[in-house]
Amino acid sequence: MRPTDCPFCHPAAGRVRRESALALAVSDGYPVTEGHTLIVPRRHVASLFDLPEVERAAVWTLVAEVRGLLAEEFRPDGFTIGLNDGPAAGQTVPHAHVHVIPRRSGDVPDPRGGVRWVVPDKAAYWAGV
Repeated sequence: MRPTDCPFCHPAAGRVRRESALALAVSDGYPVTEGHTLIVPRRHVASLFDLPEVERAAVWTLVAEVRGLLAEEFRPDGFTIGLNDGPAAGQTVPHAHVHVIPRRSGDVPDPRGGVRWVVPDKAAYWAGV
């Protein structure tokens, strides 16, 4: 995907929630919960780890800022924060981005294991699975 075709390089009007010189906070186009926000570097790179340290730090600074804003706005019970780094990890848009997902008690039957559910057979380690 070229930057000219990238939805994160050119977010739709009204989707930018916050921005800094090096990163944007964009409402997720397919939110899994209310308030689901993506933090994207302004530079078009596939992996967050392709960025220089200062740009990577700017992304994480905006993650923390947006988490605080979402905590005030939605009063969730917790957050899932993470990224999919590469197609094998589930990344579908080849522009680095971090998901900030507000979570609520009861939004799934059993939240234990969180991100471990990307490999379902390994997720419930407490059950001896």
